Amino acid sequence: MLLFFVSCFSFILISRSMSCKPLLPLRNQLTLLSPFPWGQFSSFLMSFFRRIKLNQVLVMKPLKKMTTGPSQVLQVEDFPGEAKVSLLDLPELTLDYILERLSPAGLCSMAEVCSSMREKCRSDHLWEKHMKQKWNRLIGDAATREWQCQLASRKRPSLYGLDRRKGFDKDLLFSVWPFTWMRPNLEGRSNQPRSAFPVDSIMGLYLSLENGKFWFPAQVYNRENGHSGFMLSCYDAHVSYDSQTDTFQARYLSHGRRTVEENIPWDRLRAPPISTPPHDLHNSDCINDLRPGNHIEIQWRKSKEFPYGWWYGVVGHLESCDGNEDRCRCHYSDNVILEFNQYPADSRWRRTVINRREHREAGTEGNGFYGGIRKLSTNEEISTWKRLWPAHVME
Repeated sequence: MLLFFVSCFSFILISRSMSCKPLLPLRNQLTLLSPFPWGQFSSFLMSFFRRIKLNQVLVMKPLKKMTTGPSQVLQVEDFPGEAKVSLLDLPELTLDYILERLSPAGLCSMAEVCSSMREKCRSDHLWEKHMKQKWNRLIGDAATREWQCQLASRKRPSLYGLDRRKGFDKDLLFSVWPFTWMRPNLEGRSNQPRSAFPVDSIMGLYLSLENGKFWFPAQVYNRENGHSGFMLSCYDAHVSYDSQTDTFQARYLSHGRRTVEENIPWDRLRAPPISTPPHDLHNSDCINDLRPGNHIEIQWRKSKEFPYGWWYGVVGHLESCDGNEDRCRCHYSDNVILEFNQYPADSRWRRTVINRREHREAGTEGNGFYGGIRKLSTNEEISTWKRLWPAHVME
């Protein structure tokens, strides 16, 4: 009898909440503009239930159909001989087809209705598509390693029991817990909950990115809001997503001084294209292939205590060359001219020379130090730098 009342009451709340307001606080945290129409989806479920005279609401024990009598009070009627059908009785492929078309917020909402649906809605194959659509460009090898390190540092695969640690903030735990009914009773239970939040799943990574709890390594173009001292450069940082503004904040570490930048749009971020740490010299394997007209990125830092940033430039012609492609022999020379055309012709930053055979970190405290070189080979990388080109020549 208790199960009957709990099931009926849960169904009424879920049906009304899906058509009137978000089911979960999590959907407000995600702030996703879901491509799936929630009102239509709620209507679809309701019409589906009416059409098959549903007597079982996402639970395996049959229930009785509820109708409204003349006094507008819910009454219970029996339907002898009718088959007891649930949404879970749909063919597996049909149900998967529906779930694959839900937004992340939709999957979270559907996962709230029963344990069987919860297991289906947090499957990796459903969340992998959403990860690729939104985060594939930014979550590279470095961010993946960072996430794996965070998982490895946790003593248990779930968040249960962390309140025993000194200084643990339970409100923080509940703010990232995706489903209210999945919150463990941290006060009076000694056993782990039967269904813990799958922090080591793709769903766990996605939600940690969306709620801004996961700071991951990335690189920021034109750091510090396009400050002239960083124009056409790209620096390493740890970034966090702000779902309210659909922007990022970044933390830079330069010579022991932490710098924070906010409101960074998506198009000023990229995943680190190589695994070289920001304080290490990149092993240049393209120097012998460089020729005039090639687009490159080169490491540069102000002093040896600072991390490198990547700066955009092009390979130029030697002074002895007239620039004619038919007569150009610059690619046979040991010296390579690198040009940074965002600076005026008389600027000390306009050109530099490197040696193909003996290239190492070179420079002075006054002009900075040049490091390793990357040759840009894709149109996407080149077009990104051109899009960031300053409107005026820098002084």
